Amino acid sequence: MLIAAAIAFFLSIRTTQFLAPENLFNLVAQAMPLVITAIGQMFVVVVGGLDLSVGSVISFTTAVLALGAPDYITIPAVFALAALVGMTNGFVVTRLNVHPIIATLAMQYILLGITRLMRPVSGGTVPDIVIRSVSGSIFGIPMPVLWGIIVILLAWKLLHGSRFGLHLFAIGGGIAAGTEDAARNFGVSDKRKIMLAYVACSCFAALAGVFLAGRIVSGDPNVGLLFELDAITAVAIGGTQLSGGVGSLHGTVIGALVLALLSNGMNLTNVSPFIQTAIKGSILLLVVGLQSRKKMGL
Repeated sequence: MLIAAAIAFFLSIRTTQFLAPENLFNLVAQAMPLVITAIGQMFVVVVGGLDLSVGSVISFTTAVLALGAPDYITIPAVFALAALVGMTNGFVVTRLNVHPIIATLAMQYILLGITRLMRPVSGGTVPDIVIRSVSGSIFGIPMPVLWGIIVILLAWKLLHGSRFGLHLFAIGGGIAAGTEDAARNFGVSDKRKIMLAYVACSCFAALAGVFLAGRIVSGDPNVGLLFELDAITAVAIGGTQLSGGVGSLHGTVIGALVLALLSNGMNLTNVSPFIQTAIKGSILLLVVGLQSRKKMGL
């Protein structure tokens, strides 16, 4: 939180545009897809995994929503398909013993190819209910903020208010400690729970895709590009151990907001997108390096 406040203070001095109401609203709206995706990524990271397919799930979701089909078909369809993607990722990881990075990287390419074959339609084909859900306000609360509140409450219930979340932390803690059978000894079906973690991750990514589709009013095969990097970085910044077992929801949300503030500031100060990507990669490397040193007691 202090880092976010420091970045906000610096940007308010560096550029007068930062505190403009329009920019602050855009900041919240731009941050929300990352917040949602990072929360989903946390489910997988807690059990010692990673999901590199979330960016492609986001792009695929916008493409499906832009096909022009009725909303009562497309909206349930995107979540059903996302659940199928997550289940496939989880199955390949847990049953076929493929490393999570390889399994989800393969899924990333598969979805990217399918999305580009679909040739998403631009302009006016996204269901109106999706467009309306991300604009305006209810009782004075901007819709992006309302999205954030609902998603955070849902994630808190799943991670910290249910046996499912308790089991995920137990499984991740066992994996991190090298005692993978520990959770199973207490009657927890680790493979099934890990599969469900991947399903949750994909469904949260699909939710981020719905939000983005409403914002850009089109399907874009590139809109989810590098979201996986940002989501993993946000999770790591928030204190979740990439080895599994340790993490906090509020830390992940703060990590996502820090990255959003950083991106917004770099955009306002005309930093090259290529340099922005390099900076984010460096931050991820630094955070993971610090986590490793802490784990080894250095």
